[in-house]
Amino acid sequence: MDLDVLNMFVIAGGTLAIPILAFVASFLLWPSALIRIYYWYWRRALGMQVRYANYDDYQFCYSYRGRPGYRPSILMLHGFSAHKDMWLSIVKFLPKNLHLVCVDMPGHEGTTRSALDDYSISGQAKRIHQFVECINLNKRPFHLVGTSMGGNVAGVYAAQYPEDICSLTLICPAGLPSTTDSKFIKQLRELQESESIDRIPLIPSTPEEMADMLKLCSYVRFKVPQQILQGLVDVRIPHNDFYRKLFLEIVNEKSRHSLHENMSKIRVPTQVIWGRQDQVLDVSGANVLSSAIPDCHVYILENCGHSVVVERPRKTANLILEFLALLHSTDNNKKQA
Repeated sequence: MDLDVLNMFVIAGGTLAIPILAFVASFLLWPSALIRIYYWYWRRALGMQVRYANYDDYQFCYSYRGRPGYRPSILMLHGFSAHKDMWLSIVKFLPKNLHLVCVDMPGHEGTTRSALDDYSISGQAKRIHQFVECINLNKRPFHLVGTSMGGNVAGVYAAQYPEDICSLTLICPAGLPSTTDSKFIKQLRELQESESIDRIPLIPSTPEEMADMLKLCSYVRFKVPQQILQGLVDVRIPHNDFYRKLFLEIVNEKSRHSLHENMSKIRVPTQVIWGRQDQVLDVSGANVLSSAIPDCHVYILENCGHSVVVERPRKTANLILEFLALLHSTDNNKKQA
């Protein structure tokens, strides 16, 4: 073989080997960096852009796609210890002409974290209202979506700022009393009795605890490699002290049943989506909401746990779109009548 041709193959092989070796090294040595790159790539692929908004000296980080149009904008509030990118699995199945906004909740990811801030559910609702005003989202009533802790905040927001929203979707929301204790509530009681409250199941510090948390939150059993589990833990560990403080804030008497205390004030059409096999917040909460909110549509997803957004993203996106289409059709019929 000609020496120049041989050199060309060597150079080409070396060029291909470098990114492959870099990927393998990242996977083995810095899995947390790989996870961040993954979210960055997914945002770009779905057309989501990251922006910041300031209210006095407070900064909100959010992602968005599309512009306000004839259909209501959609604001999405994530759950405890998550971030705006958790909604990407749903965004994938939503039309690109819808105006979508996903915000980091107070103290999470790119949004300001302050020891002086009020992290109660009502305090978070107030902060989200400030964010809404910052980006002029409430020029027209918008559709509000919240899951878990974010669902609690969304429900309280709907009660406290009814003029801002036209409709509401609550996905496995916290803030409700339950006649049936979930697996998570039972675990918390056991930890309180043993005075080991620092070992909160939703705040993992090891790959093994992360695996246990995923099993608790999901009915579907995802096979997650050990390195990815380590990466997920590495991303969270710097924030675990904050998560403990936040958790104790949202389960105390002031916030524990915030949604329940405010649901009688919710006067907009409301959609409730819940996983039948939710082990974090018992599905009986759906009946509590449907009995108290006049125009409430309940959807229980079989073979689904607490992480509805991750386990059933296509179904959840379709349910939201069908609900909005139903409301649009009802409004048109009222106008024609």
